[in-house]
Amino acid sequence: MGLFSFLTREIAIDLGTANTVLIYNDKVVVDEPSIIAIERSTNKIIAVGKKAQMMHGKTHDNIKTVRPLRDGVIADFQAAEYMLRQMIKMIPNKRALFPPALKMVICIPSGITEVEERAVKDSAEQAGAKEVKLIHEPMAAAVGIGIDVMEPNGNMVIDIGGGTSEIAVIALGGIVNNKSIRIAGDEFNSDIEEYMRKQHNIVIGERTAEMIKIEVGSAITELENPPPDYAVHGRDLLTGIPKEIFVNYAEIAHCLDKSIAKIEAAVLIALEMTPPELAADIFKTGIYLAGGGSLLRGLDKRLSIKTKLPVHVAEDPLKAVARGTGIALRNFDRFNFLIK
Repeated sequence: MGLFSFLTREIAIDLGTANTVLIYNDKVVVDEPSIIAIERSTNKIIAVGKKAQMMHGKTHDNIKTVRPLRDGVIADFQAAEYMLRQMIKMIPNKRALFPPALKMVICIPSGITEVEERAVKDSAEQAGAKEVKLIHEPMAAAVGIGIDVMEPNGNMVIDIGGGTSEIAVIALGGIVNNKSIRIAGDEFNSDIEEYMRKQHNIVIGERTAEMIKIEVGSAITELENPPPDYAVHGRDLLTGIPKEIFVNYAEIAHCLDKSIAKIEAAVLIALEMTPPELAADIFKTGIYLAGGGSLLRGLDKRLSIKTKLPVHVAEDPLKAVARGTGIALRNFDRFNFLIK
């Protein structure tokens, strides 16, 4: 800590497709959905995060809700900048004579292009950051889970977020090989929407699909502790009248099957590309799951059956990536080669 360290504020950001988490002083200070509501006529921001999420799918012509990130990368540059700026304002703040300079470490998908990387940096700088560093999500997830990434041992981490699933083999503080696919939570939601339309003739929105996934989402058709059936409300496709139907977890497991199979295939490709010595380590340590998608019931069991390896779900998987980003920021000297 330097003499003028109080003039710098260090923030770790997990800029996710579905949720954005900000860590300041080793605490999660902001955990909000990555969405904003804008008034069309004046371009003024009405709401950010949870409040904007409540408006999603319920707006009139003068209000639009925008999700600035798609598939793990920034799709709407200006909306991303607005969102970051508003979320930084949510951080509890002591009144300061001078506004502090912001130093940010932001995690990004490992399969990101240089142009997409630049967009993240530019958005953060426009939102007021003086210094922006980037760290890859699987590496941040590994640090957040508690894996010693510096050791000469191979570890496989799967981070299933909202927009991307990141599969990486990590050893000696670096990513040995990785596979990034754009199939994750959002894809699960659209699978559920489509299934409801085709099987039950009912039209539902994105928020309802998300709730179905949380309440009765499953990766396998036989669970030891099955959740109760869930009441779904939507619009009847034939009559146009709102109606209620009940869905069970086995139905949802059936409708998510194809997307989960694609994640399984990506895991097998990543294992094929792994050097033999590291493969031997992974056989002993198993696979670590992080991200919101890893909360899907039975996913660990299904991956374990497919790979014949032990699969461990991280403690509080939703915050594992953000936690790892915060640790990397706090121990900047130790982890500086992970950060670019």
